[in-house]
Amino acid sequence: MESEDTAVRVDSWIWSVRLTRTRALAAAACRAGHVRVNGDRAKPAQPLRPGDEVRVFHAGRERVVVVAKLVRKRVGPAPAAECYVDNSPPPPPREEAVAVAARDRGAGRPTKRDRRDTERLRGL
Repeated sequence: MESEDTAVRVDSWIWSVRLTRTRALAAAACRAGHVRVNGDRAKPAQPLRPGDEVRVFHAGRERVVVVAKLVRKRVGPAPAAECYVDNSPPPPPREEAVAVAARDRGAGRPTKRDRRDTERLRGL
């Protein structure tokens, strides 16, 4: 693990501390506006310093972390957890899988009324 006193790119740091699976995903999240540093949208090459607050919206969940230590290379899960303070809200509870309306085999194509009833059940 390499600790630096200088700034590190935000996309590299997000990948290094295992908030995203690949650096390309981290850079794409930055370009799409899903990464904020101290409240402002971050470009992939924006420098990070210890004490910065990083908000990452990834995989349907927002992660709020404060940079504790800078690393340039990807580290294991245990050392990665030491590099930030996680202030994220708890993940939402998993919803029960909605039962899909099943039709009898050979019943044919659903009518417009059947389709509307199915959509109403699914909440669309």
